[in-house]
Amino acid sequence: MPSQPVVQVAAQASKVRPATGAAQPGERIAPPTYSIPLGLRIVRVLAVSVVSSILILATLPIWRPAGPIVLPSLAPAGYLMLARAGGFVAYALLWLSMALGVSISSKLSRIWPGGPAAADVHRYVSLLGVSFTLIHVLTLLGDAALGYTLGKGLLPFAGSSYRPFWMGLLGKIGFYIMALVALSFYIRARLGHRLWRLIHYLSFVSFVLSLVHALSAGTDSAAPWAIGLYGASVAVLLGLTAHRLRQARRARRQPATPRRSAAAP
Repeated sequence: MPSQPVVQVAAQASKVRPATGAAQPGERIAPPTYSIPLGLRIVRVLAVSVVSSILILATLPIWRPAGPIVLPSLAPAGYLMLARAGGFVAYALLWLSMALGVSISSKLSRIWPGGPAAADVHRYVSLLGVSFTLIHVLTLLGDAALGYTLGKGLLPFAGSSYRPFWMGLLGKIGFYIMALVALSFYIRARLGHRLWRLIHYLSFVSFVLSLVHALSAGTDSAAPWAIGLYGASVAVLLGLTAHRLRQARRARRQPATPRRSAAAP
């Protein structure tokens, strides 16, 4: 009688079981599965739709001369309003992404919506923050009085004469750090856990640079509602970070308890 193929024998010897209970010899534990709540899926689809629409509107000054089609246009004041709104939304998304990240590491996200779902939302919120920052930059191209070009809008040390250090340097460096942290999600396996965590710590640098950029170059930074937004976001983030540091200190102080053997009574 011919022997069974090696692949078939290996498949029979290595049985897959769900990730519950202790693994038996010769068994593989399947990775846990989870589902994103329906409400979060709807929010993600709506956010992508809104960002895509605003990006198309924001880039009209770039590709309008590309063809004979008559495209709608906004007044310069309209582009400036879009830029201001995009900046505030980008700042709020950066803060929310950081708050979710700290909550995941401190296990506060287990309350709602759960660790895996919070990690997924954290990743997509980071990408949305990068998208709205691009909206914040690209809409300035529609205001001819600023004299912006694509290079001036994206390159550090380049831009208009309006507060070049706070607007042209700190804001753009903060954006590129934010983009690096967001893209690191997709190359985590290549980076390794230690390097990936070091890159994620740069998100604090990006947040500080974005906050200084908003306070120093923002036209609405002196408004009471803007001051309240900045103050509340900083206070919440400091509170979450302090809680995370307290947890880490408490875990270091606790003595390691030996694990009991499965065969022990």
